[in-house]
Amino acid sequence: MDGTRTAGVPPSLLGITFRRATVSGRFFLVYGTVVSVFLGSVLALVSSSAFASAFPLFLPIFGVVGSMGGLTVFTSDRTKGVLEYLLAYGVSPRRIFVEILLTSLALVTIVVGVAVGVGLGLYVGRGHPVTVPLLLGLGLYGVPMAYACAAFAASAGMYWTALSSPRQGMSSPIGLIPMVGILPALATLGAIIALGLSGGSSTEELEVLGAGLAVLGAVVLALLALLGRLLRRERLLSPA
Repeated sequence: MDGTRTAGVPPSLLGITFRRATVSGRFFLVYGTVVSVFLGSVLALVSSSAFASAFPLFLPIFGVVGSMGGLTVFTSDRTKGVLEYLLAYGVSPRRIFVEILLTSLALVTIVVGVAVGVGLGLYVGRGHPVTVPLLLGLGLYGVPMAYACAAFAASAGMYWTALSSPRQGMSSPIGLIPMVGILPALATLGAIIALGLSGGSSTEELEVLGAGLAVLGAVVLALLALLGRLLRRERLLSPA
């Protein structure tokens, strides 16, 4: 058994955490995948221009919903004292944070992979060409923004869970974090709609998409930089 670790470092729990997240967060995973696939299929069957313009904008919204399994595991483990046991076993808060974050990104990969695969398959199957705007929309915004929103939701949710103390009658952060995670995507979508109504060009739309992604990326990096300061060991102890 000691062969699975190096110099006294506990073995990685990433695989176990991912499996637990797919079970405990199966509602979020199934919901995010089904809705994104349905939306992509409808857009691909209705109009090629609608798919190319709208699908990349909606993909991050449902992608982040599907990634909630990681945060579900983190919240449950803190409440039940599992994190306290892991800390005593030698697992650092940083490692716990990173493994939950990676789990969330793996879950959003499932949603994005299935949705893009099915959507593009129907789109191409209908005889529509894969255009540059579609590739730019997915490659420069839709897919990266889905990962950024998932990372933001997971990071904010773990900080929220660790820094707060559950009180009687108050719900878990799981109930609100999906909304927090999709707010950047919704704000970007609103900006694109406003720009379209004002007659903005496609170049300006790409600039708005890039700005939205850049701002969210900076926020996620800031949360990661504050990890050592805010997510101390005592914050992960069971509140019970």
